Amino acid sequence: MTHPATRTAVAEGLWTWTPRRGLTGPDSHGVPVVGERLAVADSWLLRDGRVRALGRHRERFLRACGDSGGPSLRQLVDFWGDMTAALPRTGEWFPRVELGAESRELRLLLRHAPPLGTGVRVCATGRLDPRTVPRRKGPDLDILARVRQRAAAEGADEALLIASSGVVLEGATTSVLWWEDDTLCLPSPQLPVLTGVTTALIQERAQRTGIRVAHRERTLADLEDREVWLVNALHGIRPVTEWASIRKPILRAGSAVRATEWRKWLEGMREPLL
Repeated sequence: MTHPATRTAVAEGLWTWTPRRGLTGPDSHGVPVVGERLAVADSWLLRDGRVRALGRHRERFLRACGDSGGPSLRQLVDFWGDMTAALPRTGEWFPRVELGAESRELRLLLRHAPPLGTGVRVCATGRLDPRTVPRRKGPDLDILARVRQRAAAEGADEALLIASSGVVLEGATTSVLWWEDDTLCLPSPQLPVLTGVTTALIQERAQRTGIRVAHRERTLADLEDREVWLVNALHGIRPVTEWASIRKPILRAGSAVRATEWRKWLEGMREPLL
């Protein structure tokens, strides 16, 4: 049930939630509690009141909050209801729900969506995975932001995280999928990777349409000349258009022969907020 104090959040910033008052804010100009790490976070693209697979984001957020020790399920459900009711129904937004690690405070960070891309330039050198909690989104966001900054210094939009064995795990803000002939491939679930909402939608469509899906362990060099996708809830599917690096050699990107049709399908998955 929506809290009676809930109102539409029309301003960017950080909205805090309590059981008694519901969502209030924005405050602190969208800056979380100083020095506080996030225990859990989740985010998605909201376009004119429509979002893709919001129920799955809800499930992932509630499960992650439960795994990290609270708040109660009742409070989480009430927060989610207030948050959903408060989301704007016009414009392009990139909201993030948060659970503070120390404060245990539930929050909504309302942000305008950044420019969206249809392709992505990826750092060809890869980065050893620096995360401390790789299967939960939130605790390592600051670390991953620094990884992306280093990739940007090499002329890339994104960096891939690499296991000590050299196997590709995922991007700093994305899941990685690729094609080997007619097989859609992704890293083994035994590897330390985040469960991606967009990845799950893609897998399910592939299985429904008779496309073989396989979990494989590959190095960056193994992805050369292949159609590689980086996917997330913000940009959807972005094929790798260039492996960028200030070092040599630079890997060759494969032709993105399937991405356009799959992007069109994924865009059609948006549903209105209730």
